Amino acid sequence: MIEKRSQQLALSTQHPVIQGQASAPSESSNLAPSLSHSGFLEIGKIIAPQGLQGEMRVYPDSDFPERFEQPGERWLLRPGAKAPESIQLLAGRYLHGKGLYVVQLAGITSREQSEALRGSKLLVPESDRPPLEAGEFHVRDLIGLAVYDQTTQTLIGTVTDVFPAGNDLLEVERTNGSKVLIPFVMAIVPLVDLHQQRIEITPPRGLLEE
Repeated sequence: MIEKRSQQLALSTQHPVIQGQASAPSESSNLAPSLSHSGFLEIGKIIAPQGLQGEMRVYPDSDFPERFEQPGERWLLRPGAKAPESIQLLAGRYLHGKGLYVVQLAGITSREQSEALRGSKLLVPESDRPPLEAGEFHVRDLIGLAVYDQTTQTLIGTVTDVFPAGNDLLEVERTNGSKVLIPFVMAIVPLVDLHQQRIEITPPRGLLEE
C-alpha cells in the first residue's frame, strides 16, 4: 500500500468534522515489523541515479515531503527481494518542475551503486504515521468505512478508494455492487467516525440515482 493523504485534496483527507482521530505516529523499531512488504507503506520508488556521488532520483508515492527530506531510518525493498532492509536517509531535496526528489542513502557513494538500486522501493512501517493537521485523515483509514445515509440511517455501501480532485472523491461500492463517487466535502459528508468505522452522508438529489 502506498502512503497518501486526502485533503479535500490529497492516504489523509482534509475534512472539517471528525469523531475519532487517526492514531498518533509512532517511532519505527530497529527490526522490521514484518518479514513481508505487508507491514510497510510504500513512499517512493528509485527511478535513476543523480550525478556521480551516489544520489538517486525518487518518484514519490507519499504526500509528506519529510519522508524524503528529513534524515532518519527508511526501509529499502530491492527488486525481487522478499523482505525490506533498514537504511538511513542522509539528505534529500525536491526537484521543482519534475515532481521528483533527490535523496542520499547511507553507504551509497557512487553512480554505480545508485544504479544498482534502480527500481527499488522506499518504505516506512505502517505504524510510523506523520502528524496530521486538524481535520485531516490518512486515506488508508477511510478505505473500508461503511457509508450511511444520515437521515434514514440506511447502509449505502463501503469506501473502496479515494481520488484526488478539486475536492477529493470517495469511491463507494454500493450494496447492490455498483459504484458511486461522493464529493468529500462537509455539506455532503458531515460525519466521519473512525471509532465506529462509519461515514454518514447527506446526498443531494441525483447523487445516488443510477
